[in-house]
Amino acid sequence: MKGIKMILGVLAVASLFCLNANAQVVRGPYETNKAFDNTWLGIGGGINSVVVPGAWGNIGLAIDANFGKWWTPAIGMRIGWHGIWDNNAAIFDKMGIDPNSRFGFNYFHVDALWNMSNSFCGYKPDRFWSFVGYLGAGVLDVSKKVFVFAENAGNNLEYAAGAGLINVLKMNEKVDVTIDLSVLVAQASAYRTQDSRFIFFPSATVGLAFKFGKTGWDRHDDIAPVIVPVPFTEDQYNSLAERAAALEKENAELRDKAAALENELASYGNLVDGQTYLYENGTFTAVDVKPGSPVTVYFDCGATKLSNRELAHLEYFTGNVVDENVQLDVNGYADKQTGSAKRNQYLSEKRVEYVVDLLKKAGAKEENITSAAHGASVAPFDSAEKNRVVTIEVK
Repeated sequence: MKGIKMILGVLAVASLFCLNANAQVVRGPYETNKAFDNTWLGIGGGINSVVVPGAWGNIGLAIDANFGKWWTPAIGMRIGWHGIWDNNAAIFDKMGIDPNSRFGFNYFHVDALWNMSNSFCGYKPDRFWSFVGYLGAGVLDVSKKVFVFAENAGNNLEYAAGAGLINVLKMNEKVDVTIDLSVLVAQASAYRTQDSRFIFFPSATVGLAFKFGKTGWDRHDDIAPVIVPVPFTEDQYNSLAERAAALEKENAELRDKAAALENELASYGNLVDGQTYLYENGTFTAVDVKPGSPVTVYFDCGATKLSNRELAHLEYFTGNVVDENVQLDVNGYADKQTGSAKRNQYLSEKRVEYVVDLLKKAGAKEENITSAAHGASVAPFDSAEKNRVVTIEVK
């Protein structure tokens, strides 16, 4: 019994773990899935043994095959076959059976499944590792043709029950790896032993589960509550009726104003957006207006970049004047009151390069721009602050 207690202890401890508990989870209620959704076919293989009080059997082969379905993220069921082939020399010798004899049985079962990870931690579609506990019952084939020591069996079938824990490792949306740890219990009398009323078959198998239909669950949308309006009093009804009449009158006045504006604007229908017109005696005449120039942008002392205020000034000019056809002349200056002649020439060159780059980014073509840097050799204005400048002229 020590071995059985150890296995059950491992199962109990494993069931307490909840992987990815702090991850994004979805909690119910969930939409009901179709009959074929969240179903799977599982196969696996591994090892088993047989246990009676005071004796463990040898390690043998175990094979699983089952078909199951999840009704909710936490509750499901499966039907399956569990085959075991083993040899138990110690127990056979005790029962007077040839120690070299081998035996096998077929266990056909139905199991109720409980996904403990989804129950305790919430359903998480991309959870990698889940724990699924189960309890089941079925029939065990104990025919003499299968068991060399089943002479005392009253018939070919014995009732049996089992419990276990499945470790589910998600590979992708359609395939899981399963590690199934289980214990099966049957009547010991069928196996010619009087040492105990029951005999146990612990197993461990590894397999694959192939999923069908839709996999996963959708949360059911909350139903909006029905709002029953409270009946109006007579005063409330009269107040609303007056308000509705006033709004209708206001709407009629607005419709009249809109019609008058449409008539007034009819003469503007042929005007082109962006074109400048001269209006005289009810007639519009298109005219070409050359943008004002030169435009000046001023730099701080020693700076080769514009301040935010001057940059906004330049952006206003480029947004309203600059296009791929405009011809521009750009000149840069520095004040002679600060710095050497070489330094001032450098500053004026960098300022011109900076402004020309902004003009090209705004749409002006490089071949349409002429530029020059004058350093402090030319003073277009009468103060040092004004001479830290780049001028832009439309030719």
